[in-house]
Amino acid sequence: MSKSLQNKNNSSDDKNAKSAFAQRFRGYFPVVVDVETAGFNAQTDALLEIAATTLLLDEETGLFSLDETIHFNVDPFEGANLEKAALEFTGIDPTNPLRGAVDEYTALTGTFKLIRKKMKAAGCQRAVMVAHNASFDLGFVNAATERCLIKRSPFHPFVSFDTTTLSGLALGQTVLAKACLAAGLEFNNSEAHSALYDTEKTAELFCFIVNKWQKMGGWPLVIDDEAQLHAEPSNND
Repeated sequence: MSKSLQNKNNSSDDKNAKSAFAQRFRGYFPVVVDVETAGFNAQTDALLEIAATTLLLDEETGLFSLDETIHFNVDPFEGANLEKAALEFTGIDPTNPLRGAVDEYTALTGTFKLIRKKMKAAGCQRAVMVAHNASFDLGFVNAATERCLIKRSPFHPFVSFDTTTLSGLALGQTVLAKACLAAGLEFNNSEAHSALYDTEKTAELFCFIVNKWQKMGGWPLVIDDEAQLHAEPSNND
């Protein structure tokens, strides 16, 4: 083989080599998200806040940490329903001009731009939403994406990582505040129900659980040769 051809092959192998981040979640790029809303119905109730936190993976230790957070206050879309009980619970006044709110399109495109940039840098191909009660947050993001006629979201349309389930397994708690405290993480109830605060706390919780699993020997997998996974059983099996 000529030296130039060998260098070309080596270059191709480098490009095709998956980053540790991409290998960890089979090409998915986890992004922690929280939304604050004016109700429970993603089709009719207003999206009032959205925040997203990206993560970093230390390739030497294999541990995850928080990277960057983006946050928007959002104006209710035209005709949106505003449930009084939901507004009282979150303490959000959608009419307050000091919120500096933007429309849904601006909030989503700004969030998606950051996610795509970080996802590409990590060598991943699709984002997966991490959230506490993830189906709720994903439902509101998907509905707003459709309303804004955004053709392609970086998020998988239905796959998600739910920290409610993960913390129930790892910590015996499903409420965000109680799960954080069980993990030894600070949690200030007076700051809760803000998308910015809840997102970063959920991100800390997710990193704690994933990192704890890694420290317990759950990653990397004991069997890392894919051929072994598909090997035919021996006569002694």
